[in-house]
Amino acid sequence: MSNTRTAGDITGLSAAELADKIAARDLSSVEVTQAHLDRIAEIDGELGAFLHVGADESLAAAKAADDAIAAGEAPSALAGVPIALKDVFTTTDAPTTCGSKILEGWMSPYDATVTAKLRAAGIPILGKTNMDEFAMGSSTENSAYQVTRNPWDVTRIPGGSGGGSAAALASYQAPLAIGTDTGGSIRQPASVTATVGVKPTYGTVSRYGLVACASSLDQGGPCGRTVLDTALLHQVIAGHDPRDSTSIDQAIPDVVGAARAGATGDLSGVRIGVVKQLQGDGYQPGVVASFEAACKQLTDLGATIVEVDCPHFSYALGAYYLILPSEVSSNLARFDAMRYGLRVGDDGTHSADEVMAMTRAAGFGPEVKRRIMIGTYALSSGAYDAFYGQAQKVRTLIARDFAKAYADVDVLISPTTPTTPFKLGEKVDDPLSMYLFDLCTLPVNLAGTAAMSVPSGLSSDDGLPVGLQIMAPAFGDDRLYRIGAAYEAARGPIG
Repeated sequence: MSNTRTAGDITGLSAAELADKIAARDLSSVEVTQAHLDRIAEIDGELGAFLHVGADESLAAAKAADDAIAAGEAPSALAGVPIALKDVFTTTDAPTTCGSKILEGWMSPYDATVTAKLRAAGIPILGKTNMDEFAMGSSTENSAYQVTRNPWDVTRIPGGSGGGSAAALASYQAPLAIGTDTGGSIRQPASVTATVGVKPTYGTVSRYGLVACASSLDQGGPCGRTVLDTALLHQVIAGHDPRDSTSIDQAIPDVVGAARAGATGDLSGVRIGVVKQLQGDGYQPGVVASFEAACKQLTDLGATIVEVDCPHFSYALGAYYLILPSEVSSNLARFDAMRYGLRVGDDGTHSADEVMAMTRAAGFGPEVKRRIMIGTYALSSGAYDAFYGQAQKVRTLIARDFAKAYADVDVLISPTTPTTPFKLGEKVDDPLSMYLFDLCTLPVNLAGTAAMSVPSGLSSDDGLPVGLQIMAPAFGDDRLYRIGAAYEAARGPIG
């Protein structure tokens, strides 16, 4: 092993490249993990991607991975490759805060299933990444602890709610990351940081130990800098889990094989639908130009592209912001100052109700409070049918739009976000404008289907990243990887 190798020689490699070198013992996992820890120490003070860094724990896991590989017992194809974990998954050896003061310093007594799968696969966990509080936000500005900055322009947002994971990838602080996607919180940060993010089919990645925001929408998923890296991680974390009542007992498709096949660049016979409702007014010219260029590249690869009408997508934003707050109102009732987490006013002079009220007032941030109040009202006896009930009917219509579309095409595509990343602070006081940033990603979560964001270049307007969203039917996750890898190969390097 060379003594002249620099940290940059290591952190610049893809996860697949690192995995091959570690397996061949050209690199050790300890060396790779230490290089990324050094990178975090060097630059994360400016970017704020990590809430917690577990140097000792990750190096111990790396040493164990090296020992297993030396014994010929590599536990997975990614053994020894380190990862950044969104701070919404429970971990026994690091705090789980969900970006909220109400869980400051809380240590879980158990690992999430995703966490356990990473450990079993020999993947060292570098640390926990910053996020909008309880995954509620589109910019990672709603974290109670710090603002995360976009590595492409530190005056801009890195997306949300999983901006920490995306920023860690884009700045080469981690070769892989885990995020969660409730309304676009994997895909949207991927788009604005020129990384790859996948929202798997709902029910195919366990939610056990994923602290709930909206249970019928939340889905953990893989994040990487290439389509193949993301597929390799997807293969590790997916699968049925009897501890998750929404987990589906069905084999996932061969996403790694699909990514490798797609990289050959042949999309002959593939039909791709462009969603009529996910274009037009409000889309930045540079985003539109990048999307049109992507469509041409896909056509050049042999795909047929047609326009698809999904009329109820226009109502997705309104339906989502009734369903999600309603589930938030229910899920966050558990943070009551009685069992764990922050407790305010517990001095013997206040009643339990007063302690609960003071704790929730002090522990939750403005966006969380806003959504709890909206959801509580939507579920109230006088409003339930008019709001929550109607939103669920719209959700059904959106699912039907998808089903009709997939009867004619293999995948759907759109821009991932209507614009490039906006400036920090620009939309903090304008919730509706912030919500509109997720316009393209929301329908997939409402329907429970699969989607990917893959970089489509830099905007001609401002030189900032743009993402192409690829959507597939339930259990059609392999289609994302085949088409994403083919497009990635044709597109070439970004920047």
